[in-house]
Amino acid sequence: MVQTALTALLGALRALLDLALPAALVLAALALALAGLALIDRERARRTLHGLGTHAPQLGGWALAALLLGAALLVLNVSRRAVDARIAAQQSARYANAADPDGGQTVQTAPRASLVENRTYTRSLLLPSDVATRVSVNNSLDGLLPYLGSPGDTVQDLRENFTRTPAGLRYTRTVLMQSERPLDFDRSVVRADLRFVDPAGGRGTYYNAAFQASYRFRNPLSTPATLRFAFPLPGGSGTLSGFTLTVNGQALSASDLLGGSVWEGQVPAGGRVDVQVAYAHQGSRAWSYQLSRREAIRDLDVTVTADRPAKFQRYSLFPTSQTRPALGSSGLGGPATLRWQLKNAVTAQDVAVVFTQGSVRETLTKVHLTQGLAVVLAALLIPLWAVTRRTPLSPLTLGGALLGLALGFTLGGVLTAYLPLLIAEILGSLLGAALAWVILGGPRQARTPLLPLLACAALPLAFLTGGHAGLILTVLAATLLLLLLPRARWLAPASP
Repeated sequence: MVQTALTALLGALRALLDLALPAALVLAALALALAGLALIDRERARRTLHGLGTHAPQLGGWALAALLLGAALLVLNVSRRAVDARIAAQQSARYANAADPDGGQTVQTAPRASLVENRTYTRSLLLPSDVATRVSVNNSLDGLLPYLGSPGDTVQDLRENFTRTPAGLRYTRTVLMQSERPLDFDRSVVRADLRFVDPAGGRGTYYNAAFQASYRFRNPLSTPATLRFAFPLPGGSGTLSGFTLTVNGQALSASDLLGGSVWEGQVPAGGRVDVQVAYAHQGSRAWSYQLSRREAIRDLDVTVTADRPAKFQRYSLFPTSQTRPALGSSGLGGPATLRWQLKNAVTAQDVAVVFTQGSVRETLTKVHLTQGLAVVLAALLIPLWAVTRRTPLSPLTLGGALLGLALGFTLGGVLTAYLPLLIAEILGSLLGAALAWVILGGPRQARTPLLPLLACAALPLAFLTGGHAGLILTVLAATLLLLLLPRARWLAPASP
């Protein structure tokens, strides 16, 4: 990042040097104009020089303030380009010094319960004698067997033979096959707790998810039967940790199950099976619970808690109830609770939750571009505050305050490599406002423009609020307008 900053600084200085020749030409033109004025009207030229000499200290001070403002904007531009280059290199790097989130958009498919049955199928085919004679090979009909079709993968027993009859040759195949009859769940309760993490270094935001679910189904027969419970592992979730599946109080690990997630067991007549599933994983951007097929739902209860504002995929199931935190959807007042409750319903819609999350690089670009605007706004608001409050303000003090605010913003960009994005930018803004406040007099001087400084420092942070930037900018503008209004006695109507 330091090398990138130096490269950007050298480029900016080179651009300034390119402006030196035009500036010298302008000064030379002004000097020639003043010399021409002296030749035409010496008295007026003397008065002009006297006026310039009288106001030279004040003009020089404001020129120095303008130079400090330019330096502040230059520092912010260099910092913005350096941070953007660091994030771009980090996103395209093959190696990293910190762990990346191991999950993406997580899709958990609803499990299936089924009744395992064995059924016997018999197939018979009669070949006329002339046909049987033509297809026989070396007086043997065994070569015909491969052409009669494969019985399938769920065959438990297979028997086939040929029998000669007066009508011809009869082929008979008897197959014992295993089949599954879907069973409806008496009750399904799903809980997903999503806690978001903003990693340091500008890496993408992800969530740590804790999934818990319980399912109940029963044997519908009046005789003991074999039941099967298949729990599909989630897609896009990366590594699953702490995966457990408990059946009727017996905890099973992945190694105890068929294929890692399928249970099969003997259940007595009318017996009930209670299954609990739990695991933890990482994900990002979205979480969904897909219903496997269009079927009757007796009792489904899905609850998702998240500490980030959530949206819902179009044409998916909308929550039947929502509980938002006291301070809105920003997560400051606690997680939001979204709940879907369905009873005696038939649907093929899914539960699909999407979390608003912009690109880290794009968000930082917005923040850093707005920081330059905030410094320019401070250059206008601080003198206006001083005029309305009748407080003395020197140009050098103003320029130093603007440079201090820019240095705080720059530190916030540097801290994004070590701290979460929000914390780093807040610390940088607070430090910049504090530096500017101290340069303007701090606690030693009354009526210091602390409120305008805080408003300008908070201006770039509006883009870190997750879609509420317009509202926050409007509130800040209205607050500044009220603060900078003339005093109440100036607004009072004139007495008749």
